[in-house]
Parts: sequence; C-alpha cells; structure tokens
Amino acid sequence: MAETKLIHGFHAVTAKLRHAADDIKEIHVAEGRQDGRARDLVRAAEAAGVRVVITDAARLDGLAGGASHQGVVARVLAAQRYVTLDDILEPLTVPALLLVLDGVQDPHNLGACLRVADAAGAHAVVAPKDRACGLNATAVKVASGAADTVPYVTVTNLARSLRELQERNVWVVGAAGEASKDIYAVEQKGPLAWVLGAEGAGLRRLTRDTCDELARIPMAGTVESLNVSVAAGICLFEACRQRACK
Repeated sequence: MAETKLIHGFHAVTAKLRHAADDIKEIHVAEGRQDGRARDLVRAAEAAGVRVVITDAARLDGLAGGASHQGVVARVLAAQRYVTLDDILEPLTVPALLLVLDGVQDPHNLGACLRVADAAGAHAVVAPKDRACGLNATAVKVASGAADTVPYVTVTNLARSLRELQERNVWVVGAAGEASKDIYAVEQKGPLAWVLGAEGAGLRRLTRDTCDELARIPMAGTVESLNVSVAAGICLFEACRQRACK
C-alpha cells in the first residue's frame, strides 16, 4: 500500500483537490459544519470521486496533531512528485526566476516563501534536502495552495546546484545585509536566482562564496533583518518590476 500523509486547512486541501485530486485518499470534514465553504469543498470532492468522511472534533484534532485544521484534514499520497532543475529550466520560454532557500528551518517561513514565490510568478523554490524543514503539513497549510502550484526542488548539494545554474547562464544573487550593493542596483531582467539564508544565521559561507554577487535590502529603520519570506517578497517583486519595465 502506498504511504500516505495528512494535510490540513481549507486552502491546502482545496488546492490539492484542484491540482492533484488523484493524490487524495480521503477528506475528513468536521461534523456539524454546514457553512458554504464546507459544502463547496464536499461538492468538489464528490465531483472528483474523492471519499469524504464526516469526523468528530476530537478525531480531527488527533489527525492534525493539535494544529489549527479549520475543520478539514485530508489523507494524501506521501510521495512528492520529484522535480529537477532541468525539469524547471528546459521548457522555459522566458528568463528563469528562482527562489533558493539556504537551510530555512521554520515550516511557517517555508510556506510563506512558497506563497510569495507563487505571487511573484517564480518558476520554482529550491532548497537543500538536509538542514531544512521540508514540505510538511504546516508548510503546506501556510502556503495556502502554493505548495501545489510552485515546484519545490530539493537538492543534495546546494553549492553544486548553484554552480549548475550558473553554467546555464542563471545569475545567482545572494541576499546579505552587509553587501555594498542594494537590490535595486542588481540587473534582474535575465535568468536569475535569488538566494536567501536561514533565520538568524543568513547564508552559509560556501553558499555565499558561490553566488555571483551579493546585495542588501536597504533598511531605513532600526531593525537589522527581516523575516525570510518578507525579504523574499521584496527581492522577487523587484525582479518583477524590472522585467515589467523592459
């Protein structure tokens, strides 16, 4: 029998139903929920041939491991669709825009980064297999559907993968607070990968040394750094702005 995992929250489950209904084994909906949102989800599941189980609150809480599930939990196939950098880059007819995360440990931040990447039209989020939180149920929920629309590419060796991107003419820029150049001075109209470091630690030395250049987000206030998803949004949307101004 194929291994399964649980995801929770209306956005995460609805997105999975919309983009990969065949991966869903069953959806548990809270007993007594008769609001429009729940009815729409049940109708969509039934139309897709997905089993719906009306479940009491205590069991839902147990399935979700105590997380805020909004009254819906789905059992889905655990295996992620394996995607490589080649799979992302080869079919592109426009300059690549990638978000690379160097060891982000907080699944809330990963989910938020996926959501930002989706909004900015990034072609993928890239992260190492180790020293990173991975795409767990919390990350999927926070992503609000973006986990099913933005490819999540995991790589064994991040520095080597960055060099492979460079060989394919992707300009690799690391976000670093101490950089002399700010992000608005970086040319971002061509194939580009923004690399952001983990919470607190920033970019690892080897990652930093592999980047083509470093750039900082100008900070006018007293705080020294931003949440990684906020920083990702600023960097990616500057790329969007430059590309729209061609």
